[in-house]
Amino acid sequence: MAVPPLFATLAPARSILIAGAGGGFDVYAGRPWGFALWPRGAQVHLASLSFSQLELIDRDAWIAEHVAAVQPDTTSPDWYFPERTLARWLAAQELPSTVYAFPPLGVQPLRAAYRYLVDQLNIDAVVLVDGGTDVLLRGDEGDLGTPVEDITSLAAVAALDVPVKLVTSLGFGIDAYDGVNHVQVLENLAALDRDGGYLGALSIPGSSREATLYRDAVADAQAATRTGPASSKDRSPPPPAARSETSASPGAPAAATCSSTR
Repeated sequence: MAVPPLFATLAPARSILIAGAGGGFDVYAGRPWGFALWPRGAQVHLASLSFSQLELIDRDAWIAEHVAAVQPDTTSPDWYFPERTLARWLAAQELPSTVYAFPPLGVQPLRAAYRYLVDQLNIDAVVLVDGGTDVLLRGDEGDLGTPVEDITSLAAVAALDVPVKLVTSLGFGIDAYDGVNHVQVLENLAALDRDGGYLGALSIPGSSREATLYRDAVADAQAATRTGPASSKDRSPPPPAARSETSASPGAPAAATCSSTR
């Protein structure tokens, strides 16, 4: 109990890719992990399944097919650009500010994009992050929230040859907005625990550096997004960090397994 299993599992990793599983602002749910891991000496890289119109960004931002390296000064006429918003906020904090972005893809091309980053950045751990908990649903629940991008990311990462592959979620309860029954989420977590695939839950203290920086990043994103036109649900700003309980597992339920090779 002295060391959270999530951090114990990541301790040997020297180059970690934290990626938003569900697209949009999900990458922000990985910010607390980045803030905690950077001081420990690990290289932390960020990636996002983007809902922005990436085809409109600078040509020199594309470093491979389906992989864009978004910088604070990357230009785009699309008002909705979470990756650039995050890159600019990171630069203002004097933190590494590249955010890699993938366009909406099927499993195989998304897997190829991940493999490119794994090879180029010497990645030895991938952490998929979900803002919410619908990434933990099996497929037979009463309502699945917004599962398509989560499942695609899980299937893409599952086949990567990487020593550590984890799934984390931030914000238990927020998917009630999309009809998710969180009793079923808890049942799935219990099933993962029985199978030895659950690394536990932890709270991020509201007064901690990680929580303070996370709230600041979210407030910055909300302010930037409000300057755009009325948005659809999938292109909305991240929710306020009202709750910061987090769960982590080295695998999703059987419908889309992404297991650790510990």
